[in-house]
Amino acid sequence: MGGVLGLCSVASWIPCLCGSAPCLLCRCCPSGNNSTITRLIYALFLLLGVSVACVMLIPGMEEQLKKIPGFCDGHVNCDVLVGYKAVYRVCFGMAMFFLLFSLLMIKVKSSSDPRAAVHNGFWFFKFATAVAITVGAFFIPEGPFTTVWFYVGMAGAFCFILIQLVLLIDFAHSWNESWVEKMEEGNSRCWYAALLSATALNYLLSLVAIALFYVYYTRPDGCSENKAFISVNMLLCIGASVMSILPKIQESQPRSGLLQSSVITVYTMYLTWAAMTNEPDRQCNPSLLSIIGYNSSSPASQGQFVHWWDAQGIVGLILFLLCVLYSSIRTSNNSQVNKLTLTSDESTLIEDGLPRSDGSLDDGDDFHRAVDNERDGVTYSYSFFHFMLFLASLYIMMTLTNWYSPDPASEAMTSKWPSVWVKMSSSWIGIVLYVWTLVAPLVLTNRDFD
Repeated sequence: MGGVLGLCSVASWIPCLCGSAPCLLCRCCPSGNNSTITRLIYALFLLLGVSVACVMLIPGMEEQLKKIPGFCDGHVNCDVLVGYKAVYRVCFGMAMFFLLFSLLMIKVKSSSDPRAAVHNGFWFFKFATAVAITVGAFFIPEGPFTTVWFYVGMAGAFCFILIQLVLLIDFAHSWNESWVEKMEEGNSRCWYAALLSATALNYLLSLVAIALFYVYYTRPDGCSENKAFISVNMLLCIGASVMSILPKIQESQPRSGLLQSSVITVYTMYLTWAAMTNEPDRQCNPSLLSIIGYNSSSPASQGQFVHWWDAQGIVGLILFLLCVLYSSIRTSNNSQVNKLTLTSDESTLIEDGLPRSDGSLDDGDDFHRAVDNERDGVTYSYSFFHFMLFLASLYIMMTLTNWYSPDPASEAMTSKWPSVWVKMSSSWIGIVLYVWTLVAPLVLTNRDFD
């Protein structure tokens, strides 16, 4: 009898597996907009894929991966390559799934479009499709696949870093505006102290980072590239910080200030560190274990030294999670950022706000209700959102593999200069984007930047 009741309970969820996103969550979540819940579920799909990719790197997993027919054929040093090859294929499956939906959802204008039903529902079938693509990727013949996919991943990861930079700049401006508004509304001393403390902490972290970079990533008689990277980015951050408080900048943007500059400075220092951790010369790129005094069993002279996991990868993974979550629930106060990320100006956060059209509910329960707020028009570009998740899949692939390049000749994963330059150039582009947000109102005087 209990088995029959359990079967009936499972059967009651079948319509939800084929229905809209709120149907899956309405029993356990507060009321929310369909657009936000759908994005959160897609983000959950991506995070599930990331978890599977992390499992592929667990020590001892290579013995199980070797059992896949043809996965290690022709490789002498398969223990080194098999984990990274598995990550490449898991992320290939995720990337192709999101790219497929990005192409399928081009020019969807409202939830009345038949394709919107596919985007917001049929979760079981979409999950099965993602699993099928990922499993099939493990049977792709090796050939040049790993090498080609590395360069595709590097290009995609570079684009995702740029998206991270846009979201970070938007977050910095929103953070500053929020605290300045609260400071102006009342209790100004408390909020001014909080603003000053956050700014000082960011700059202090940046100064400590610069000092550590010079100590551990440079040598008196070498590492000239690292010296140049650190010095140039330090000067650029100082220049951007000074520019943010210039009288003309303050006149056009009264709420621009050092808090935003300090956030950009911290992130620039992170990108500088991430770039230096990919430098091929191990003398200029010590591992975190060697810095803290732990002697690695692998000699530093080996150019093919591979970390299973390192601090840069952990920080990159945390930033990735924050970026995906923020992009899933955000709506910027800046209309220019909304245009860049193809998001509407109306709020899509989980709230009890009014729907965009007639206010009809997808669930009859007044408390656990889900609002279809896209009947008159979508609140974000479905296609761009999936394309961003496609780039995120490539970024996480590069992060989990430490941006190491497959070397067919030596059958190892090695650090190479293209990875270094990708990260350094992204740090410079980030500073340029931030400076542009400061000077744009002065240059384009006929545009409204409110």
